[in-house]
Amino acid sequence: MTQHNHINHLITDNMDVWTSAIKRKSSSGRGSSKKIELYGIKKLRELILELAVRGKLVPQDPNDEPASALLERIAAEKAELVKQGKIKKPKKLPEITEDEKPFELPKEWEWVKLGDLSSDIHYGYTASAMPNSEGIRLLRITDIQDDKVNWSTVPACEVTPEKAKGYLLENNDILLARTGGTIGKSYLVENIDVKAVFASYLIRVRKIESMYASFIKVYLGSQLYWTQLYANSAGTGQPNVNATALKSLLFPVPPIEEQHCIVAKVDELMVLCDQLEAQTESSLDAHQTLVTALLDTLVNSQNPEELTENWMRISGHFDTLFTTEQSIDQLKQTILQLAVMGKLVEQNPNDEPASVLLERIAAEKDDLIKQGKIKKQKPLPPITEEEKPFELPEGWEWCRFGVLFKSFSNGLYKPAKFYTDAGVISLRMYNIQNGCIDFNAAKRVEVESKELEQFILEAGDLLINRVNSKELVGKTGIIPKMEEPLVYESMNMRAKPFTNYLSSEYLNLFMMTRMAQNSISLFAKEAIGQASINQGQVSLIKTPLPPFEEQHRIVAKVDELMAICDQLKTRLSEVQTTQLNLADALVEQAL
Repeated sequence: MTQHNHINHLITDNMDVWTSAIKRKSSSGRGSSKKIELYGIKKLRELILELAVRGKLVPQDPNDEPASALLERIAAEKAELVKQGKIKKPKKLPEITEDEKPFELPKEWEWVKLGDLSSDIHYGYTASAMPNSEGIRLLRITDIQDDKVNWSTVPACEVTPEKAKGYLLENNDILLARTGGTIGKSYLVENIDVKAVFASYLIRVRKIESMYASFIKVYLGSQLYWTQLYANSAGTGQPNVNATALKSLLFPVPPIEEQHCIVAKVDELMVLCDQLEAQTESSLDAHQTLVTALLDTLVNSQNPEELTENWMRISGHFDTLFTTEQSIDQLKQTILQLAVMGKLVEQNPNDEPASVLLERIAAEKDDLIKQGKIKKQKPLPPITEEEKPFELPEGWEWCRFGVLFKSFSNGLYKPAKFYTDAGVISLRMYNIQNGCIDFNAAKRVEVESKELEQFILEAGDLLINRVNSKELVGKTGIIPKMEEPLVYESMNMRAKPFTNYLSSEYLNLFMMTRMAQNSISLFAKEAIGQASINQGQVSLIKTPLPPFEEQHRIVAKVDELMAICDQLKTRLSEVQTTQLNLADALVEQAL
């Protein structure tokens, strides 16, 4: 089997690897939808471009004119441009030593430097964009999206026709971003029908007629290019690359005929990647729609029999339904929703009803006010029938969240300079993770005895994050039993529940439901990228309250089901890691 046939088979015979290697990019908060990266297809695109510049994508034709003849023509063309005064005589670039060459090229290919293939590499024009598109346009980095430019939205700039001459863009010019997060991003100018100059944060690699500009563009997507670019970029804050560094980049030159064959093959394979991407995304979307529809049937079940029937339909297909992080997170959210709707465990008619709990809580609150242990609170508005989002089982009651707590109070304000190695653990917003208190990277502060008395946390207290991003504000965690004292910082609030009549764990899992999160989102006020909630708003949240004994049964059942979900996630993570490693191994094998 020839090398290029082997490569073709490597690509086409491993479609399942390319499409199933999926990586989580980032959380979009609250565990709802996760942003994913189609890692396998991304690696396939990188592989195609890398094979292209290594001469492994298309077969070589011994009848092609060698690259050495092409380089002679390029040198002659540059000499003629110097003679005509169109460009300055370029400074001779150092010879490429054998040690510098990153890999062996096919026969008739040549190693050169990028500067040898361009008539000029220079920076763009410094000007401010005008609020319209009349006149000579100013192409900026932000105007280049997905290798395309929408010229109708590119603004004009103030530049005289004389000054513009040295910066006017022509077909086959290549532009590179030279600084910041987009450093190295490239754009090949094609079919331009407007007069435009390019902005100063761009560098132009000026065309040479003898070279096929589209092949240079292929090179600018390869790992060979990116590895060299990052190695040559400077700057501790904003990375940047200059024209001198770009001129020195090593470039593999194929015969001109092969350049055309390579570009055609790359185009063909990139269309295949586009199709794979679209099919994979469509398949993931369809899968997600199915999961959502089936889980919704559980929440919408009208009676226990219907719920059992709907659950049986899902449980028989666990292995095919819950195969993505998003679907498992949705399952978790459905479990929480069923829990607070009274659909997760059976009701026991012998349980003391929640109405009696509320009477006892009210009586204890009155007693604490009389003793001066807590302040009298402003009465919360009753919940009207119209406000109730669903009907509760017998023995449950709707109430405001605030009635279930002795007090709400914001935390201690201590700037970072007060952090010490030997003080009291002080919980910040980062220490509330996934409904729990995470002591990793917990800070310590020196506190006075008065501060410790005011801000000390007790086992069973609910810690609520009151300032954070819109997606994360309102996250909660329960304070565990500790051998040493704990305090909490000002971006959190402490809620002290009546633990004689309430399960802190039940209140915590309620706060993790989409129902509670939606209430918080409505209250949260945003300012400078941060959202905040206050004690009064949290107190107003409508809360479904079960009998005390049922609260404990619900928590036990939720814990049991969440453990199953976590096992699913672990298994999924192992499978995903294997798929990612397999994609990487295929790339290594090809190169």
